[in-house]
Amino acid sequence: MDASPTTLAAPAQREYWDRLAAKGRSRRRATTAFLYAVLVLGSLPIVVPYLWLFTVSVSGRTGATTVVLWRTLAILLPALLAWSILRVTIADAKRLMRLELALGVVTLIAIAVITGPYLHAQNWRFLWNKNIADDLKGASGVGGTYPSVWSAFANSLILAVVQMMLVVTVATLAGYYLSRFDFRGRAGYLRGLLILHAFPAMTLIIPIFLLMHWIGLLDTLTGVILVIVALELPFAIFVMKGFFDAVPWDIEMSALTDGATRRQAFFLVVLPQVKVGLIAVGVFAFLRGWEEYVFVRTLLFEKANWTMSLYLYWMYEDVMGTDYALVSAIGVFYVLPSVILYTACQKYLTQMTVGGIKG
Repeated sequence: MDASPTTLAAPAQREYWDRLAAKGRSRRRATTAFLYAVLVLGSLPIVVPYLWLFTVSVSGRTGATTVVLWRTLAILLPALLAWSILRVTIADAKRLMRLELALGVVTLIAIAVITGPYLHAQNWRFLWNKNIADDLKGASGVGGTYPSVWSAFANSLILAVVQMMLVVTVATLAGYYLSRFDFRGRAGYLRGLLILHAFPAMTLIIPIFLLMHWIGLLDTLTGVILVIVALELPFAIFVMKGFFDAVPWDIEMSALTDGATRRQAFFLVVLPQVKVGLIAVGVFAFLRGWEEYVFVRTLLFEKANWTMSLYLYWMYEDVMGTDYALVSAIGVFYVLPSVILYTACQKYLTQMTVGGIKG
C-alpha cells in the first residue's frame, strides 16, 4: 500500500501531489478528447449532407462531385481532429488562437490545391441570369420564366424580418405583463396559450385560406406575415415570460425608488437583463419566417410574391432532372443567411436559460 502523504518528507509529499495532479490532468484530457471525438463523429450525419450540397453546387453533376467530396472529407476530418487536440492540450488563449488560425489557413490551402481543379462557378449563374429555367428548357410548371432570385430573396427577407420584429415586440410586452402583473383570468390566459401552441398548423390551412380570402390578404406577403406571427406568438410569449420571471423584482423597484418611471425602468433596467431572451426569440422567429413553406405555398400564387422556399420548390420541380447542380447552388444560397445568423448569435444562444414559468 502507498504511504499516506502526511507521513512522507516534504520533497516526497510534493512529488506525491505533483504525480496526483499529473494523473488528474491526463484523465481530464483523455475524457475531453473522447468527448470531442464523439461530438465530431455524431455531427458527421448532419455535416456531410450539407457538405455534399455545397460540393455539388461548385463542381457539377459529373464524377468530380464524388472526388471533391471525399477529398474534402479527407482534409477536414484530420483538421477537426487536430483542432480538438489543440483545444485539449493548449491552455494559453493567445497561442491557441494563433495555432487555430494557422490550422485554418493550412486547411483552406490544402482544399484549394487538392480540389481546386474540379471547382467552378457555372452553377451559380442564377444570381445574374433571370430566365434560368428557359435556358435549361425546364417543364413549364410555372410558365417557364422565373423571377429573379434576388426578388425571391428580398421577399423572404421582408417576410422574416417583419414577422420577427412583430413577434419580438408583442412577445416582450405580453411576457412582461404576464410576469409582473396579476389580473383576473391570468391563469386561464396562460392555459389558452398552451392550447393554441398545441394545435398542428396543418389543420388550420383551410380556415386560414378562407379567412385570408375574405379579408383580401390572399396572395400577399402581409397575409403570410400575420399568419406566421399568430402561430409563433404563444410559444414566444411563454419564453419571454420565463426570462422576465428570472429578473428579480427588487432591481426594478430600486429603479422606481430612485425616481425612474415605469417605462424607464422597463427599457433601461429590465430589458438589458433579458437581452439573451430577446436575441433567442428574434433568431428563432427569423428562421421560422425564412424557412416557411407550407403557408407560403398555400397563400401565394403570383411569381412576384415568391419567397426563396417557393423559388427553390419550383426550381426543383422544373429543372432537377436537367441540372441538379443548379438546384444545389440555390439550396446553398438559401441556407447562407441562416448560417450567418447562427454564427453571429451563437454566443447568446448557448447562454440561453429560461426561468421557471409561474402560473
